[in-house]
Amino acid sequence: MTNALPIYHINREAFWHDPYPDLQTLRHTAPVAMVPELGAILITRRDDIFKYEKMIEIFSSDQPDGLMHVLMGQNMMRKDGPAHLGERRAIFPAMSPKTVRDHWQQKFIAATSKILDKLAPRGAADLVRDYAMPVSAQALIAMTGMTNMHWREMDRVSQGMIDGCSNYHGDPETTARCHDCTASIDRHIEARMPALRANPDRSLLSVQMQAGLSQPQIHANLNGHFGWPERAPRCHRWRSLGRSAPPPAIRIDQVRCTQLDGCL
Repeated sequence: MTNALPIYHINREAFWHDPYPDLQTLRHTAPVAMVPELGAILITRRDDIFKYEKMIEIFSSDQPDGLMHVLMGQNMMRKDGPAHLGERRAIFPAMSPKTVRDHWQQKFIAATSKILDKLAPRGAADLVRDYAMPVSAQALIAMTGMTNMHWREMDRVSQGMIDGCSNYHGDPETTARCHDCTASIDRHIEARMPALRANPDRSLLSVQMQAGLSQPQIHANLNGHFGWPERAPRCHRWRSLGRSAPPPAIRIDQVRCTQLDGCL
């Protein structure tokens, strides 16, 4: 089949820095093409992706040799069909739109307000480091049920796992750091389980325990959610200043937490 596909060559360095010109060309001239420099077939039209990604017999999420699977365990994002659906249903009570609105939202607001109150005496702060990262981490601590983990450790393990899952050049130090991060998460999970058995709640850890998921399933799914603190700050929009890109320092007295809009 690949012999019949058009061949499209890229400059790897240029593609790394800005892939969009090549992707635009591909969409117009070769929406399905073999790219030898990537060793991959690229499908670049949205409607084609929407159609073909559902063909799990070809485009399976089950990737046993993928770094996410190898380093973090096989979470629900790396499963197809009934296996995926069963775990998705198990975690739904913790993450449904209604639960977020009625249960988590007030916790997010309270945590955000506490962080802003702590920053207020300083007069200025780095938007990502001082605000977005702790806000994102505190939100994930609440939703996962990992209340025994400090937000800085949450941030550390999140970055370590992201680095590990993108470590296709095989740097041993990055791999070792990722293993250290997943081990930390495992210890925190095990430490929280007795309390949640005695007093179940709506957290991601607790609802999986209540649904009877196995230890490997629980650990893998929690690992899969721990990339949020590092990803979410990049999604925050600084709406109150009317800017497309926020400045590195902000005036704390110029904003209320309701003016901050993010991806939590």
